Amino acid sequence: MDQVAFIHRTSFDERLPWLTGIHSPEEDVAYFSDHVFTKCEVWGALHGTLVGFIAFHPGWIEQLYVLPQWQRRGAGRLLLQVAMTASHDLRLWTFQKNEPSRLFYEAHGFVAIQKTDGAANEEREPDVLYQWKHPAQPEKSN
Repeated sequence: MDQVAFIHRTSFDERLPWLTGIHSPEEDVAYFSDHVFTKCEVWGALHGTLVGFIAFHPGWIEQLYVLPQWQRRGAGRLLLQVAMTASHDLRLWTFQKNEPSRLFYEAHGFVAIQKTDGAANEEREPDVLYQWKHPAQPEKSN
């Protein structure tokens, strides 16, 4: 759990440095312990050690983070595939300014369905809601 919280904070701070310091490392661990690990299925990407993780539950991806030095090497794609295989549709939030994440999700079939001014999130940062729907299965002929 400590490693997951570390990956989250390292990746978050690298991608959104103007939001650094909102939570302490102890608060991050408590959040993952009390919320993420109790409500989500959590999968990790390993390369000798944990380099990324995804936390999801039916219909939602709560967290997907990969250490900066491991991004663009396939770990995020593989983790996303786990959630996509387990679900018929998924939603997730990301920040509007997080263009690399937005491009990543869009490249995997997610579509932006709502943008906000950030008033409802803890960081007060404009965000965007993405949705993915499993492609319809072709009808079988008799």
